Amino acid sequence: MAVLSVLLPFRDAAPTIREALASVLAEREVPLEVIAVDDGSRDEGAQVVEGFGDPRVRLLRTEGIGVARATALAANAARFSLLARMDADDVSLPGRFAAQVAALRDERLSVVGTLVEAFGEVGEGARLYVEWLNGIVTPEDHAREIFVESPLCQPSIAIRRAALEAVGGYRESVGPEDYDLWLRLHGAGHRLAKVPQPYLRWRHHARRATHVDPRCALPQFALQKAPFLAARLRDSGRDVGVWGAGKTGRRLARALEAHGVFPSAFVDIDPRKIGGVARGVPIIDPAMLDARAVVVVAVGARGARAIVRGRLRARELVEGVDFVCAS
Repeated sequence: MAVLSVLLPFRDAAPTIREALASVLAEREVPLEVIAVDDGSRDEGAQVVEGFGDPRVRLLRTEGIGVARATALAANAARFSLLARMDADDVSLPGRFAAQVAALRDERLSVVGTLVEAFGEVGEGARLYVEWLNGIVTPEDHAREIFVESPLCQPSIAIRRAALEAVGGYRESVGPEDYDLWLRLHGAGHRLAKVPQPYLRWRHHARRATHVDPRCALPQFALQKAPFLAARLRDSGRDVGVWGAGKTGRRLARALEAHGVFPSAFVDIDPRKIGGVARGVPIIDPAMLDARAVVVVAVGARGARAIVRGRLRARELVEGVDFVCAS
């Protein structure tokens, strides 16, 4: 009896889907089914899937409804209580699903991803992101980093169907549909984690949604995380300071304002900015920071977040209570 449903939406994936699907079907430790959704392909991808002739694979077709709705269709068609994701251009490695099913025996966990190995056209930005991603393993790590960026690689995850349905399933969003899901799960109190092994080879190329989909642009991430971060800040009942008076901090502050959170000050270490005004509030030196305020760290320069985090911890401020990193 199968215990796991693997959701595999694809479009125009004929060159890679054979390898991707074969890597999933090679799993023998965990009985599974694959719900493959051809989302309006114009190539031979669907014929490749049919050519496997494997009874564990069900092929659904749409006229092109987008990855979020195609994934939701697959989830609705799935038979089992544990769901996993896979993309048509990645490679699932042996032992992945067994490790995730074992991890999900811990009823405190709702989602379990894996570490990933990037391959293909891996630029500097992708390399740094994967390095950051692979450093986030425990539920506490994911809770700490959830407002920085998407802390899970979507095609690496397994999730409880009940948790997915409890937060409304996959849906369209102003940003990437996977980050929207992680934010909703976190906001509802679900715990996210990873198996600390690289069980997915994650292919990078110039056609990935990360590079071509406007929903993956940085301003969209700010819009996506703002309602969830704003709810947390409102619940604190404290004033809010934004550390970072540059583009990143101002962009996030503007997004928070749309949800009723108005920072009382920006904090910056640049002497050219200190004493100025951003979005109608003063830019202050860190020494002037009100200890009663919750600090949102929103800095874009490489390495700056670690420096600010260290400074705030040195002041005996508690991350997740007195400050939160959001970019």
